[in-house]
Amino acid sequence: MNVSTSLNPGARAAQTNAAPVRRITDAPTRMFHWLFALSFLGAYLTADGERWRMLHVTLGYTMAGLLAFRVLYGLFGPRQAGMGLLWRKLTAAPAWFRSLRAVASLSAINWRQGQNLLMALAVVALMALVLPLTLTGYATFNEWGVFPGEDWLGELHEFFGEAMLMVVLAHLALIVVLSLLRRKNMASPMLTGRLDGPGPNPVPHNRVWLAALLLVAVLAYGAWEWQQSPRGLIPSSAWGQVSAGEHGDDD
Repeated sequence: MNVSTSLNPGARAAQTNAAPVRRITDAPTRMFHWLFALSFLGAYLTADGERWRMLHVTLGYTMAGLLAFRVLYGLFGPRQAGMGLLWRKLTAAPAWFRSLRAVASLSAINWRQGQNLLMALAVVALMALVLPLTLTGYATFNEWGVFPGEDWLGELHEFFGEAMLMVVLAHLALIVVLSLLRRKNMASPMLTGRLDGPGPNPVPHNRVWLAALLLVAVLAYGAWEWQQSPRGLIPSSAWGQVSAGEHGDDD
């Protein structure tokens, strides 16, 4: 028995009236999501210019490694992190489209299932684009099939990069729209792992240790690439600009 609660009716009432919160995303999935997002953002911003080439390449390889982790975690990890959830949403698409022909009015359409389908499509598209993006980037970096006056691999790599950016923007727009329609922050599960509202708690174990291990692995790989690169991953001129800015502020 909780003595403090029994002696304090106000605390007991607060516990009773507290809004239900459930964990729906574990720590490794959230860590993958943000490392993946930051890697893509950094790779996209450093795509132009020879000075940032090694950082761009390192971030691209990091994305590929993160994707490999996510696939393995989906195959051998807990059921709630499995790829089966995405697969079930996608396989339900034909039935949902057929149901559109049978409805008598727009209000009878299962819009929530359609929204979930769009979200699943965006996630799958993001992961599917990593492979051709990384392969064309690797081939371009190693100058495979490059002939004088031709850079078709570089153009193909740029095409996949722009396509991925479009999917990312569509994914973000969809999150905003769903948050407005459902009147709840649909991005919070990737921030806190929790979602307000009643329902089951499908993630009993947060697995913070695995998320920390993933972060350490990514940082260690970045440090290794930095050590292997003759000029490091960040151009010395960039450090000079930062240093000059700091001295300018002191003046």
